[in-house]
Amino acid sequence: MNDPVSMSGSDQPASRSGIARKWFWLSIITNVLLLMAAGGAVLFAFMLSYDLQDARLQTEKEIQARHRAEQYLQESRARLAEAQREAERLSHALSKRAADPAQYDEGKPVLPVTVRFRKSFWGKGLVAVIENTSDQYLTLVLSVRNPTLSTAKRFQIEVKGGDDLDFGHDDGWQFASGDEVGLYHNDFKALKIMVP
Repeated sequence: MNDPVSMSGSDQPASRSGIARKWFWLSIITNVLLLMAAGGAVLFAFMLSYDLQDARLQTEKEIQARHRAEQYLQESRARLAEAQREAERLSHALSKRAADPAQYDEGKPVLPVTVRFRKSFWGKGLVAVIENTSDQYLTLVLSVRNPTLSTAKRFQIEVKGGDDLDFGHDDGWQFASGDEVGLYHNDFKALKIMVP
């Protein structure tokens, strides 16, 4: 017959080895979980440092962009102030010129241009014959005004040295007796005539 005391004594080492085995596997699983947690923490720290570095670079770029914008704004303000001073100077010069045109032209040579009028070949008013008596190419502003009809126009014309130019109805103005004509060039006195 089996002895109950001897039986329970022989089962004890088997149950102790089972408990030891359970603790062994439990410690392995715990160590694996701890390693995974540590690896996750390291990965999270790396990602966090990368995000922080990226945020720092982004902030530096924004600061540089802001500095550039502020510098551009300062330069624009300086250019605007300079443009306003130039506009005031030109406005002052124009008001002086409008007050006394003869004084503005003082000291300038006479415009080397002669103007005569002839009847149009097509029977539409008069044609101005503008002759450049100099040997230089002239770009002129032609201003015409009809005081009767209260109409006025400005044209830019170009005349080669020693050449003449016909200007009439086909070019934008049909001259009539009494029209006021002005020819302007920055380097010469203005030439003002009235159509006979």
